[in-house]
Amino acid sequence: MRAPLAEGDSLAVNGVCLTIVDYRDGVALVELSPETLSRTNLGDLSAGARVNLEVALRAGDALGGHLVQGHVDATTAILSLEQQGESCLMRLALPRAQRRYLVEKGSVTLDGVSLTIAGLTPDEFSVALIPFTLAHTTLGQRVSGDRVNLEVDVLAKYVERQLAERFGEDG
Repeated sequence: MRAPLAEGDSLAVNGVCLTIVDYRDGVALVELSPETLSRTNLGDLSAGARVNLEVALRAGDALGGHLVQGHVDATTAILSLEQQGESCLMRLALPRAQRRYLVEKGSVTLDGVSLTIAGLTPDEFSVALIPFTLAHTTLGQRVSGDRVNLEVDVLAKYVERQLAERFGEDG
């Protein structure tokens, strides 16, 4: 069983890794920097808003998905939601700066939810949301036009950096 949260622990809120500065009676207090507010959708939240919460992976824990750090790269807009039976196809704008890190069937994180890219064009990408994800995350309440936090695959960034260093290109 996991120990209760404590001051200094990391807690991801909508995919944004934050440090708990105080924890008591089941309430975690975190602080947000201007960098965090400018790069994420946390400033859009109002009191009582539902959020996705996830505690940090601890050494020895099973890795049940993609590598996610909680280091949000940008926000992006939901372009459309298309029901496909009980599932949903979510289409999103593809920010230019993150284009090179996304590949079809690769991983992406939206509001802290690790997903597989179902489709990709130069200007947008899509993810398929299964009923479980729709019911157990805030993605099920999202509508067209909403901004979501986007984290790209960190391994792609490291590969790009290593190749740039090796071949003398700017990363």
